[in-house]
Amino acid sequence: MNAARRGGSPPEPPGRPSLAPEAHVLVVEDDAPMRHLIGRLLRENGFRATGVRDGREMRETLRHAEVDLILLDVMLPGESGLDLLRELRREQTSLPVVMVTAKGAEAERVLGLELGADDYLPKPFGRRELLARVRAVLRRARPTAAGPEEAAAHRGARQLRFDDWTVDTARREVLAPGGAVVDFSGAEYDLLLAFLEHPHRVLARDQILELSRGRLADPNDRSVDVLVSRLRRKLEGEGGTAMIKTVRGSGYMFLPQVERLA
Repeated sequence: MNAARRGGSPPEPPGRPSLAPEAHVLVVEDDAPMRHLIGRLLRENGFRATGVRDGREMRETLRHAEVDLILLDVMLPGESGLDLLRELRREQTSLPVVMVTAKGAEAERVLGLELGADDYLPKPFGRRELLARVRAVLRRARPTAAGPEEAAAHRGARQLRFDDWTVDTARREVLAPGGAVVDFSGAEYDLLLAFLEHPHRVLARDQILELSRGRLADPNDRSVDVLVSRLRRKLEGEGGTAMIKTVRGSGYMFLPQVERLA
């Protein structure tokens, strides 16, 4: 991908139709620099993006998060992208998938489409091409004629609950057990969402950096620890139930059960 290699890419020009609320793209790519680059590009242009390295992490994210589209690399360690596509089409026939690969062979491209991919993006690709394909596939998957009942159901599916707290991801609101809206900074909210989408799993500092939309500067400084402390104070208060466990030498783990509300 040629764009955005030097310090980030500018957002797309204004005036394009928005895809509300903040479409969530899952990027399955084992190459860390490419995964970070794609994620940053998507975030700069109004999407939520979560990056994972392989099929195991993809499945875990799909269990805990509402995903609108998957960017799936063909060449992955262990199970290939084509293997994962077969699995996805057995279990989630309507979830949009765009295959990404360094190979330009027509036979592989045709196989991906025959297995149910919605589109195919060969590397190297440009910034505008990636965004255009993602937007086009999402438009096809989200017909604008959907009525109010469908819209209400879509909003409801984007609520997460834990220990009587509720997070409305469409409104980016966090409600305390009593129903009051609690103010969270952008970085605090994104960190909370990263924990909610990966409960009971140890997240290292570099994973937190990636999952929290790149708002933090460096996984090796203390900014991650400071942000976790701020989040703890808001969620746990003085003497409340511990929700975020420090795993010494490894990272942090979110302890409560997380429920997605239908």
